[in-house]
Amino acid sequence: MQLRNDIIRDEICLSSTALAERGWTPAAIRLFLGEPDRITPHPVLRNAPPVHLFRRARVLAAEGTQQWQRWHDRSVQRSAQLRAAADTQRAAILAEIAALDIRVPELDEQVLLQRALAYRNRRHPAAATEDPDPEPATLRRWMVGYLRHETTIQNAGSLPARAGRAQATPAIRASVYAVIADRYPSLADEARSQAAEPHDIPP
Repeated sequence: MQLRNDIIRDEICLSSTALAERGWTPAAIRLFLGEPDRITPHPVLRNAPPVHLFRRARVLAAEGTQQWQRWHDRSVQRSAQLRAAADTQRAAILAEIAALDIRVPELDEQVLLQRALAYRNRRHPAAATEDPDPEPATLRRWMVGYLRHETTIQNAGSLPARAGRAQATPAIRASVYAVIADRYPSLADEARSQAAEPHDIPP
């Protein structure tokens, strides 16, 4: 344990995490507080970086200065502007996704069942003999999976690249399942169930 000479061992201190909750950034800590008053091992994770602690009295003194208050006001304003910009971008992306031409095959349900079974058997030949008489819930799962596989999306263009794959893919995926549920009411519950899964269920 490292300890500065001007600190009492049991004096109240705040960690970097606690400072972040008060609006401090790493840059602000370096600017207004400088070196930590105490450095201790992480209390839970043995291999984690050490915890930097700052005397609460010193933190409060810094927060009471006009310089820190001006910095904090600007920081809050910047954060609000960034959130507003992100919200605007997200709304635009969702509107663009909502306007996509998602084309789900429109089939008689008996034809759909036959195609789903054929597709399943092509992908998993052993499954036909292992499970020759699947349950209705299993058939519905395969039918929704087949529809998802056969769905085409027109005019998506560079949307995933522009929006960020992590943001665009879940929204597009949800839209596909929503269209399946709308076109096939008897499969709507299964489509919504699969949409709630973190990953697509293989057909």
